[in-house]
Parts: sequence; C-alpha cells; structure tokens
Amino acid sequence: MESESFVYGCIRDWPSADPEQRRQRRDSNRRALDALPRGEAWPFLGREMFSFCEVPGQGMYQTQLIHFGASYQAVEYEWKLWVEQFEALLRRLYWASAVVHLETELNGNHTFRWESEKGFHSPHDSLRVRCAWEREGSLHG
Repeated sequence: MESESFVYGCIRDWPSADPEQRRQRRDSNRRALDALPRGEAWPFLGREMFSFCEVPGQGMYQTQLIHFGASYQAVEYEWKLWVEQFEALLRRLYWASAVVHLETELNGNHTFRWESEKGFHSPHDSLRVRCAWEREGSLHG
C-alpha cells in the first residue's frame, strides 16, 4: 500500500468595518473557489476540498475563514507542484494569511505559513508574501 499524506489548513481574510466591502470580498473568493476543477479533474487542488461560512453570525464574525483538507498518495514527492497551485489560488483571493499542514507517513509533519507583506492581498496585487516552514515544532525560514 502506498504512503498516504494529509494536507489541511485555513486561508484567513482581513477584518473590515464596511459590511459591503466584506460582502464583495467574500463573493469574489467564492467565485475563485467555484472556478477550481471538480471531481476527478483536479490533480492537487479541487473545489470539493474547500469550505467556508457565508452567513455573518453563523461561523463568521468579521473575518472570513476558508478551510480546506484532502488526503493524497505521497503528495510530498510532488510538493513543489502542490505549492505552485496553492499560490496560484492565493493570487486570485482576498486574504491576509494562510497556513497549510502537511502530514506524511515517511517525512513527518510540516507547517507552511504565508503572510501578505502588506497585511492583506487583493486579486489585482502581485503575490508578495513572507513564508515560514516548521517541521515538528522547529522553525526554519
């Protein structure tokens, strides 16, 4: 039996006092996620692996959280491609930070963090981030 890997995490938007601005960002993020491949068509990122609360007061106060998770066959061997697709998605979203957990049978557990240099990222911005990688509690930058 091949080794199984688990990838899960969260993309966090930034809070805003303007309800119309929050709604527009959430709608834009929903469209970007809906544009992801569905079913068997997705090699690394697919629509079914993402979820988010849409109703204020029911799982969302001011900040939208987009959570995701999937299991893969030894994805760590193609991790560079997974990250490329994830960063391509981040380019199309409104977000402030993202965290991805990778659990592998052979190579241990890893945590990857993306933070927008400005504290927020809009789809029309270039992707400028600070990244950090942690492996089982030790920090590597």
